[in-house]
Amino acid sequence: MDDAEINIIVGQPAANDAADGVVTANPWQSLRRFTAARIALGRSGVSQPTAPQLAFQLAHARARDAVHLALDQAALGEALLAACGLRCLPLHSAAAGRDIYLQRPDLGRRLDDDSRETLLRRRQAEPGGYDLAIVIADGLSALAIEQNAVPFIKTLMARLADDGWSLAPPAIVGQGRVAVGDEVGELLGARAVVVLIGERPGLSSPDSMGLYLTWAPKTGLTDASRNCISNVRPAGLTYDDAAFKLHYLLSEARKRQLSGVALKDETATDNHALDAPQRNFLLDHD
Repeated sequence: MDDAEINIIVGQPAANDAADGVVTANPWQSLRRFTAARIALGRSGVSQPTAPQLAFQLAHARARDAVHLALDQAALGEALLAACGLRCLPLHSAAAGRDIYLQRPDLGRRLDDDSRETLLRRRQAEPGGYDLAIVIADGLSALAIEQNAVPFIKTLMARLADDGWSLAPPAIVGQGRVAVGDEVGELLGARAVVVLIGERPGLSSPDSMGLYLTWAPKTGLTDASRNCISNVRPAGLTYDDAAFKLHYLLSEARKRQLSGVALKDETATDNHALDAPQRNFLLDHD
């Protein structure tokens, strides 16, 4: 929510509040341009001003909505086919509904019987397996998947085009958690699996997508076997940067035959601004 939206709800411009002395501005307010975090909000008496309080409540409601939003698997499959030419496999975890999924994380990590049969039949048709399986799961934010999965995969495909990876049909898993990718990869005979999943929403990031890479996936692996790239979204880690890091990790995983804590991200950033002389961000002047 921006200030204009907040002011509409409040019914009184925040600037007028400050001018009338209703809100006491925080002297560090200028730092807010560096972060979406709720800092330097000012005060009204001894309390938080009305506008940031309403903004907090709206962000909390958006985070809750993201958790409960159902993923439209058919629409996502059609979008991937149109954008990347990839025909998807719709699957489902052992968690039958959202309420069960939220209360039984273990069921979200395993496939249901029908999905397992689907993958076994696929394996019979492709006994040699695949180099890479891409698994898309709603996780705790279907919104993140709906907004980021297709453009990210399109970006990743461009980087993988010249590497000779044989790619399994992408699997879209409803009510899925990260570890369900290991079972999908194992049943498909994939040498590596990448899971795209909606991350637990934050109060300023209900649309954040995470990426998890596992080499030699099999059921029962722990998080120590995975590499994670987090906060993939336009306002976080861009698709280009995330695809660059994932491509590096995939290439190194194939070369070294490993992933997880034994595989480090050693990519160098192309952002030359990091090499620029640093200044004290607490000061408004150099």
